Amino acid sequence: MSDFSALQSKLGIHFNNESMLRQAFTHSSYVNEHRKKKLSDNERLEFLGDAVLELGISQYLYREFTEMEEGDLTKLRASIVCEPALVQFARSLEFNKYVLLGKGEEMTGGRNRPALLADVFEAFIGALYLDQGYEQVIAFLKKYVYPKITTGAFSHTMDYKSQLQEMVQQFKNKVVEYEIAEERGPAHDREFYAIVTINNKIAGKGLGRTKKEAEQRAAKEALDDLHK
Repeated sequence: MSDFSALQSKLGIHFNNESMLRQAFTHSSYVNEHRKKKLSDNERLEFLGDAVLELGISQYLYREFTEMEEGDLTKLRASIVCEPALVQFARSLEFNKYVLLGKGEEMTGGRNRPALLADVFEAFIGALYLDQGYEQVIAFLKKYVYPKITTGAFSHTMDYKSQLQEMVQQFKNKVVEYEIAEERGPAHDREFYAIVTINNKIAGKGLGRTKKEAEQRAAKEALDDLHK
């Protein structure tokens, strides 16, 4: 039986109704093998989580990337909520360890089946929304999903360092350099402060949970300023 208290401790999220969390990880094959328990599978939560996740991603992209047109926003959102990306999120959080499966599904490798993991991730979002509300979903996305968008994990469109380099290369004798000016917070919750300079003049600054994220944010600020 999965230890959902361990998962909650790992995520720093504690459900008011733990049965809701358990349902998010309950596959239909498990329900079919335990009919006497009158359990519910995660399919309805998946349906809800899909909509909540899309809203959370849409809201972030709309606010963060003000220069991006509707068509590009749509393409980027699609790359974030598609099955391969959701599987990546689920695996990074080790959700596969907690899925409740029927014996047949377990024996055929269901625990690592991409479609199943993507569904579990969406179901978890749906359960979190019902249990604690939209703001807690956003807090979860800020910690585990948004940083991957910022660092360009889904699209070359998001690689601000490359964009800045390409723009600066149009001018001769321009040099782009990055510096991590400061590290803040304890080791388990580190935050980095990056500065990007163009010919030794500060062009942008950025904060991030990793050095790469901080540099990407600094490059974005520099790009936004150059586009003005």
